[in-house]
Parts: sequence; structure tokens; C-alpha cells
Amino acid sequence: MTIFTRPILEINLQNLLANYKLLSELAPHSIPAAVVKDDAYGLGAEKVAEMLYAHTGCRHFFVAHGVEGAIVRNVAPEAEIYVLQGMGEDSLAEFQKHRLTPVVSCPQQLEFWKKHRIAGVRPLIHVETGLNRLGFRESELAALSAEDKKEFSFVMSHLACADEQGHFMNARQLETFRRLKDKYFPELPASLSASDGVFLGTEYQFDMVRLGAAIYGINTAPYRENHMQSLLALKAPVLQVEDLPEGSFVGYSATYRANSPRRIAIVSIGYGDGLPRSLSNVGKVFFKSNDKRAEARIIGRISMDNVICDVTGLNVGVGDWAYLLDENYTLDDMGRDAGTIAYEVVSRLGKNPRFDRRV
Repeated sequence: MTIFTRPILEINLQNLLANYKLLSELAPHSIPAAVVKDDAYGLGAEKVAEMLYAHTGCRHFFVAHGVEGAIVRNVAPEAEIYVLQGMGEDSLAEFQKHRLTPVVSCPQQLEFWKKHRIAGVRPLIHVETGLNRLGFRESELAALSAEDKKEFSFVMSHLACADEQGHFMNARQLETFRRLKDKYFPELPASLSASDGVFLGTEYQFDMVRLGAAIYGINTAPYRENHMQSLLALKAPVLQVEDLPEGSFVGYSATYRANSPRRIAIVSIGYGDGLPRSLSNVGKVFFKSNDKRAEARIIGRISMDNVICDVTGLNVGVGDWAYLLDENYTLDDMGRDAGTIAYEVVSRLGKNPRFDRRV
């Protein structure tokens, strides 16, 4: 018998390329920029950017911080790399060394940029249109001088509710963005939409679309069938299988009690690996039992390193694999069951160093 103890995370970068290509085709008149912040949602920004740069011709990338931009620059030497959080004292060296482009979101960031301009780089300006997060408010735009406006190469904003096709905020933000752009930056190219905005139609796409979650297989338009291909497969080995007598409790805090004799499998993955603890007593894993895919419920509290599964009636033994993500049970499914979103799930799982990662 072969014994394994570590979970295996498989990342299919060919599906990444297919997803990027499909989204690019949905916005044929826009520059398709890849969002690789948060280590490409945890999947490895260096490898993801390298694949997109080499195999799709992608030459525009968005990251959150300068340190992330430095990593992308190593594999995308001629790309435009935009930094969403902007440039500050703590990242100035990265911007200067790696020719990074800041997104400027407030007057203070603009003043910092003017003191530390980088030759050959023109920042983007972020305008606020309804999300009320980062971005210049209109009163601040009105205070910009003609020379200030010449600093910028692009104007951008961000949609709050693009994952809901009929939400009133979409039309409201589109109208606001158009008005602000026409009033203050009539000559600049524009970017309004991330992945979810692409599906709202051409009027939302403008000159550049920022492709993030959808290229990683997440359904950013849940009102329609998800045409993105899944990138992730996650499995973990069974360490032990035992009989559970009727009336016995399972896991920390004894939140599960068997109302009949059960069979349990202890699987080597837990919240220390990024698995949401909120899946305790509600989540599911899958086994290959008698050559069929069989569902097993997670029972009891998920602990740091293990989950306990009810495998009553299944042919499961030590050394078998429990499948937590595959093409049939996706990040969106896990996010739903965990009471969160797929974005958070992939970010937590993808960065975990304990996985045996296979790309």
C-alpha cells in the first residue's frame, strides 16, 4: 500500500489560456488586460503571467502592489504593468526599477507621483462612480489643472454590481463614468469593466477590460451558464477509516453526533490548508467508490489539518483520495456551500505552501 499525507492541488494552465481567449473574443474591440494580483488569485502570478505573455500575446497586466509588479516584470519584459493601489514611499524603488505604472486614486497620490515621476510612464486615473471605494470624487476632478490632466494615459473606474445583469447600479455607474470621462478626460482611453462587466455588453467594455476572476474559472456572471473552464483540482488522502458507534460525537466542540452506526474517513486537509471552516457539517467531498463518483458529507468541525467524512456505505480505505474540487464541484460550488464567494476560496487555497502543487 502507498501512503500519502499531503493534499494535491492541480492547476490547469491550458484552461487559463482558453478562458482568456474566450473573454478576449467577447470584447474584440478592447485591450484584454490580465489581473494577476494576490499572486494571480493564489495560483502563482509568475507562472500565470508567463503563460499569458508567451501564449496569448497579453501585454497588459494589473497587480495590487509594486512588489507584485516586480514579480510580473521578470516574465513580461515588454508589458504594461498597472498597480491598483498606487505608488508610495514603500514601493517607489519597485516602480522605478521595474517601470511600473501606478493607478492614481486621490489628490495626495497625484502629488506624490508629480514629485517622483518615472520617465516613460504615465499613470492611470481612477474615478469614483458609485462603489465608494478608491477613486477621485468629482469635486477633486474639478480641482485638477489642465497640466494635471496631461499626466494620465487612461481613465478607469470599477463596477459595484456587474455580477447582477439587471441591477440598477450598472446603468447608473455607466452614465456617471461616461459623463465624468467626457467632461474631464475626453481624449483619454477608458476602462470600466472587470470580468463581470464584459458580459454586460459592448457599451461597458470601452478601450480596455480587466480580466481577473473569470480567467481563473470563476463564474462572474451567475445569471448565465458559466462558459469558463475550471483550472483547479484538489484532492487529499484518507489517513484513517473507522467505525463510528451510534451516539458517538465527532470533532472539536462535539457538534455532530451519530444517530446510527456510521463509517468515517479522516482526510488530510483542513482550515490550515485554506479550506473554509464554515464547511463544517455542511460541506462535501467526493470519492471513487466501486468505480463511481460518490458524495460524502463533512461531519463535525473542520480542524486545522483534517476533515472527517461520513463514508457509510462507500468502498473507501486508507490511501484513497478525497476530491474536494474538480470539474463537477467547482470553486463556485464550494464558495456557495461555505457561505462565501469563489474569489475568497481560491485566494485562500491557492497560496497554501503545504500543498503538493502540480502545474
